[in-house]
Parts: sequence; C-alpha cells; structure tokens
Amino acid sequence: MSLESVPPKYAQLVTELQRRIEAGQYAPGSAMPSEHQLIDEFGVSRPTVVAALRVLRDQGWIDSRQGKGRFVRGRPALASLENARAGQVRLAGSEAAVPGEVLAAGVVDASNRVRTLLGLDSSGKAFLRRRLLTADDAPSELLSLWLPLDLAEGTDLTSGTPLEQGVREHLESRKGVVLDHVIEHIVARMPTGEEARVLAMHKGTPVLVVYATARDAAGRPLLVVDTVMPADLHELEDAYPLA
Repeated sequence: MSLESVPPKYAQLVTELQRRIEAGQYAPGSAMPSEHQLIDEFGVSRPTVVAALRVLRDQGWIDSRQGKGRFVRGRPALASLENARAGQVRLAGSEAAVPGEVLAAGVVDASNRVRTLLGLDSSGKAFLRRRLLTADDAPSELLSLWLPLDLAEGTDLTSGTPLEQGVREHLESRKGVVLDHVIEHIVARMPTGEEARVLAMHKGTPVLVVYATARDAAGRPLLVVDTVMPADLHELEDAYPLA
C-alpha cells in the first residue's frame, strides 16, 4: 500500500525527474545530470538528490555504471503501477531530507505486536528510534523504528541527529545485514493520548497505522517500522497488474 500525503523533498524530485524522462528531456541512453547539477538546479541537499536517484534506479528508470555515472533507461513498462510502498519509502529515504525531529532513541519495552513481529526473546526489550514528521510546519506522521538490541548497537541510530543516509543503507553498511523484503500490516484504531497530543489531532479522529517488517532472504525479521497517521490527513492507495 502507498501513502498519499505531502511527499518529502526527495519524492518530489523523483516525480519531476520521471516527468522529464517521459517528456524526452532526458532521452534513453543519455547521461543523467550530475548530483551537483541537480543540487544547484533544485536547491536541495545532497542526501535528497542521492535518495531520489536511488529510487529511480530501483524502479528501473535509470541505471548506474561504475566510473561512468548514471544513464537514462526510460519509463519502465509497469511504472504507472509501481507505487512506492510505505516501508520502502521510509527505509530508503534520508532522515535529513524529511522535515521532522527525533523524539526518542533508546531501549524500551516493546509492545506485544512489535515483540511478535520481531520475534523478540522473553525480555521484550527493543531499541526504539521515534521521529515526528512534519508537513507545512504541522505534525503529519509519527514514525517509530524498532530494532533488536544487537542490530542497533554500533550504529548512528542511537544519535538524536537525523541520518544523512537511509536506514536501510546505514544498517547494511554498518552491520552487514541485507534487507530482502518487507511485509506490511495496516490497522485502524483510535490514537493513544500521547499520539493525539504529539500529532495535534482533533478529538474523535482515528489513526491509520502501517507496520512494515523488513526481513532477510531467509525470512528472519530484522526491523519494524510503524507509521502512525491521522486518518483525516492520509489515504491509502494500491495499484497492481491484472494477470
């Protein structure tokens, strides 16, 4: 499922670069503008540009050639059906490219749902990194990253400073793990008092919660990202081919 809301800067850049490729402004086989050129033209940070180019590469719009740069492939055959999933977006994007603040980073007792999703031992302890994301200077999403204690150890996730890298890239480079796939669960419920306060929600408004569990190729859960969103600010959409 994909989340329709005010997109972060790197997602806006992805949309514009896709538009240029479709319009022929960047023709198939031609070199993409360099990172520095995109930074200067769009007035964004390097992490924003890197995150956007990574999404375009993963979706098949461009490819990278060692020592030569990035080149246009063109519009993928199923591009109109390939919406980025919530977990994919949150794992790939640089924290520094998304407005918000780090609310917590430390060891806590995980909820029963997170314990089950992560397969935690009887202690139920997990590392939590929680961020409040904003859009138009207003609270938009409450994003919580849950990790087993050994996976969080030795990473920059324990810092209160936004990561310049995406979470996936950071963990794969620091811990040597490989995130293979994501399983998402979506629930609707009323917010807790703390969620309602932090998100400045109107009384009686429910929330949508997306639990995205990233696993390795063997199916072992590595981390959980849960995103709490006021239901009056977001909607869910999915697109898929008919075989």
